Amino acid sequence: MSLTSSTPLTCTATHLATHLVVMGVSGCGKTTLGEGLAKALGWPFFDADDFHPPENVAKMKAGEPLTDADRAPWLLQLNTLLQANPHAVLACSALKERYRTVLQTNLPQLRFIHPHGAFDVIAARIEARSKETGHYMPASLLQSQFDALEICTDALMVDIEMPRQERVAFVLGQLKS
Repeated sequence: MSLTSSTPLTCTATHLATHLVVMGVSGCGKTTLGEGLAKALGWPFFDADDFHPPENVAKMKAGEPLTDADRAPWLLQLNTLLQANPHAVLACSALKERYRTVLQTNLPQLRFIHPHGAFDVIAARIEARSKETGHYMPASLLQSQFDALEICTDALMVDIEMPRQERVAFVLGQLKS
């Protein structure tokens, strides 16, 4: 049975997922996993990086971590985007519980997916991505993200060293069980 945008994904007997937020530090594979999930579900995919205002991008390019004040309007915009879509997958760092609370406002059936892995593995990925795509997030900010990360106890955890093609199937299987 294939799931489409008109069919909510059953997570448990009492919980239907209507929105998925793939969260975690930069370089953990949020976008890749999110795009794969969105394709499998027939849902729209959004990358939170695409919604940062120019001031935030400039700060990150300069190697300066964003503050909560920098993130506040961005998070509200992302929540509005999610609410405007009956189903959606969003790749967003969502490192702190208060950020996740903003994202989840008025979306009780939103689920968090957290690809996670070792610092060294993720740092190497960021370096490779910077060289390959010119992404604005420098590896020098990775430690600040690990320091800021508050584990989401409700998130579905996905090991980033799992083969790429298996991650989507793993998440979908876990959400259906």
